[in-house]
Amino acid sequence: MQLIEVNTPELAEEFLKMQVRLYRKDPKYIRPLDKDVHQVFDPKKNKLLRDGEAIRWILQDETGETIGRVASFINRKTANSFEQPTGGMGFFDCINDQDAANILFDACRNWLQERGMEAMDGPINFGERDKWWGLLVDGFYEPTYCMNYNHPYYQQLFENYGFKLYFNQYVYYRTVDDPLTPEYHEKAQRVLADPSYTFQHLDRNNLDKYAEDFRVVYNKGWVKHEGVKAMGEAQAKSIMKALKPILDEKIIWFAYHHGEPAGFFIAIPELNQLFKHVNGKLDLWGKIKFAYHRWRGSCKTMYGIVFGITPECQGKGVEAAMVVSAAKLVQGNPNIPYYDLQMNWIGDFNPKMMKVVEQVGSRILKTYVTYRFLFDREKEFKRAPIIK
Repeated sequence: MQLIEVNTPELAEEFLKMQVRLYRKDPKYIRPLDKDVHQVFDPKKNKLLRDGEAIRWILQDETGETIGRVASFINRKTANSFEQPTGGMGFFDCINDQDAANILFDACRNWLQERGMEAMDGPINFGERDKWWGLLVDGFYEPTYCMNYNHPYYQQLFENYGFKLYFNQYVYYRTVDDPLTPEYHEKAQRVLADPSYTFQHLDRNNLDKYAEDFRVVYNKGWVKHEGVKAMGEAQAKSIMKALKPILDEKIIWFAYHHGEPAGFFIAIPELNQLFKHVNGKLDLWGKIKFAYHRWRGSCKTMYGIVFGITPECQGKGVEAAMVVSAAKLVQGNPNIPYYDLQMNWIGDFNPKMMKVVEQVGSRILKTYVTYRFLFDREKEFKRAPIIK
């Protein structure tokens, strides 16, 4: 077997096509947009490459057929925020062959060790956690936009090598029109009756305001998480700008206390229900297909990408009041095309947030695992700390 570094446009294309061939007989597989993968490794698109490093490889057998691929990277913003310097590996695909997988894992391990890392997490993204993060181990349904999809045997490839569970991350599910319980309504009503709290959905004509409100809540609620850095104004505006072409104002909600941002729930149409028709190519023909299926109302799923309450407003029912406010607008509305809701990325290290989403009648649909591999095999392994 031959390990080949991806350093030409042709090899970058093979890096993409290898996955397509591997899953060609899997009806649940949806090909990611080529551009979404390419831009992770493009210094012009991924700012983490200004200070960080990334490398890709493909693995070929004796006949020259590509049988595996992987990437490894160092995010300088987070690498030293753990007990030991920790790099990442991801974009892993491989035939069901432990020897082949080990070659790919070894390549990542050696490359990271040479650069001073003492552990690697995987499979993860060289970027934010909302994309390409975690190994799917339960709930092998169609993947949602920019989320990993893999064969079930990948779990054994990782664990046989020595990767250990660092944390689980869950995708929760509920249908839109399922009624909320009377107890939940009662909890929400106590907050809704308090005039110091207000709730509103996003107005696309005032995106800069909501970008800042999002940033305020995010920095209060997430920065205390291990490996998460504060968000700047430019980054928040960039996120809103990226969402603008696809956002639906009625499914993005904000909570305020005395006029100050207190919480948010951001959902978008589940884009893979549209992108699955374009075969990874958002060229002119792909855009026409995308527009056609969006016009047809092919997207029936809301995708909750982030949900948070500031620490000072947690435990008071603010999340319930925000959900009930949204439900009044969304449930039973013939102008709302969505049938169900998937809430992405609830880590098992955050039991409070798990409880919040379970209280609205959601159940776990998918489970992803983020693994960690310590290079010093004698060192004590510790799971991700629980958020109190």
